Amino acid sequence: SFESRKKNSQCEALSLSGFALQTPFGLIRIALVVVPFLYVGTQISKSFAALLEEHDIFVPEDDDDDD
Repeated sequence: SFESRKKNSQCEALSLSGFALQTPFGLIRIALVVVPFLYVGTQISKSFAALLEEHDIFVPEDDDDDD
């Protein structure tokens, strides 16, 4: 019946929100994923910037505003 389904769904909601699951070594796992992707992204951007400079598409200017 409707009442039993309502009560059952309330019990499930309470059991899910009653406590938080803790993942062991959570920060270490995050670091093991984030650091390599940051490194790979850095290498890709450096090589792409070198390619743009090589083809004179984007060449950074040295602005000496010391005048």
